Amino acid sequence: MDFLKRIFIWWHNNTLGAAWTMSKAKAKKVGEDEQGNRYFEEGGKPSHPDGQGRRRRWVAYHGHAEGSRVPPEWHAWLHHITDLPPSEEPLPMQKFVTPYLPNMTGTPLAYRPKGSLARAADGVNVDDTYEAWSPENA
Repeated sequence: MDFLKRIFIWWHNNTLGAAWTMSKAKAKKVGEDEQGNRYFEEGGKPSHPDGQGRRRRWVAYHGHAEGSRVPPEWHAWLHHITDLPPSEEPLPMQKFVTPYLPNMTGTPLAYRPKGSLARAADGVNVDDTYEAWSPENA
C-alpha cells in the first residue's frame, strides 16, 4: 500500500517521480528544518533553466506538502536569495521576530474571530448582534 501511496498521493510524501528526479540530478542533502523538512541541492553540472549556472534546489516535506511549512530562511535559500543554506550560515534573528508557524487556515488551530459561524460549530454562541448586509438596507 505504501508503494501506491508514493505513486499517487504526493501531498503525504515525495512521489517516486520526485525521488527519481532527485537521484538523476545527484541531489545532496544540505539540511533539515525544525519541522523535519529536508532540503537538497543538485550535484554535478548545474541544470537550472535560467542558464545562469545555478543549481536546482528542492524541499522534501515531512508529512503534508504545504508551501507555508517552509520557514523564511529556507525559503530564501530555495529561491536563490541566499547562497549558503541556513544549516551552514544561519540568518541572524532580530529581537522582534516571533518563532515561525505555518499557515493554520483550514485546520482546527485556525483563527476564528468572535461572531464567526465556524465558532458556532465548536459550541460557542455566535454573537446575536450580527446582522447580515443586504443591498436593500444600504
